[in-house]
Amino acid sequence: MVSSSHEAMHRIFQEYPGLFTRVSEVLGVAIGPPASATVMPTDLTENRPLERRVDTLLRIDMADDQSYLLAIEAQGKKDPEKPASWMYYLSYLQAKYKLPPMLLVVCQDRATAEWAARPFAVGHPQSPVLTLQALVAGPHNMPVITDVAEARKDLALATLAAITHAGDPDIGAILKTLSTALRDVPETIADPIVELTAQGLGNRPAAQQWRNLVAVDLSFYKSALSEEIRDEGRAEGRTEGRAEGLARSILLLLGQAGIEVSDEVRERITGCSDLDTLTRWLLRAPAARSVEDVFTEK
Repeated sequence: MVSSSHEAMHRIFQEYPGLFTRVSEVLGVAIGPPASATVMPTDLTENRPLERRVDTLLRIDMADDQSYLLAIEAQGKKDPEKPASWMYYLSYLQAKYKLPPMLLVVCQDRATAEWAARPFAVGHPQSPVLTLQALVAGPHNMPVITDVAEARKDLALATLAAITHAGDPDIGAILKTLSTALRDVPETIADPIVELTAQGLGNRPAAQQWRNLVAVDLSFYKSALSEEIRDEGRAEGRTEGRAEGLARSILLLLGQAGIEVSDEVRERITGCSDLDTLTRWLLRAPAARSVEDVFTEK
């Protein structure tokens, strides 16, 4: 099953086709800015029962009337079968569209990125007939952007950089930089970046950090994610409030019964967030003769 981070790593180029120009500069390849870009069908299936699909395919038209095809693949792990598929994609695209194809592989871990960046050869070892050399964007070469001014210069690149560095120890600072950079931009620009970043972080711990930043730094936005986060926050707030009220009632009943409550017991009661547990303790408190009676089922 395709993960959300897999989708974000290639779909961001559909949203921001010009991003490839900046990424290519980072990768040391001089590809100029596009005059236009067209999202192409990703189905590369032939008239036979063999389905092959590239993640994202763009036709890039340059100002000098030159055009090329950009195939973008999000790769989550090493796959020895993949290079042969990539070679098939590129050969098929060249034959079908008569345009030079390029391949960009986007990764979120260094080992996979370094593997994808290796040249892959087809043919006899002494005389290979085809050699694949993909462009690879990953945590090994994407910039770590922790300067707000730098992020604001190119929000699309900052977003892709954050996604590729999802497992980086500095991801908290990277995400804080991105959320701060989004504060002064229109919602129409910020919304897709908020959603793509959340999607790209997947189920990593950084995803919750991003949700918290969106809830605080971007609280005025009305995107689907921000609304979901605010709904969660309101629900959590109501739960926390009820838990605090139950804890206070338990301590009050114990105090009225003359039962001494140690700091450890007080911390156990006030630190509990489970409403069912607190309710059970509250029901036992009026008949308790010691704190053990509150915690122990009879």
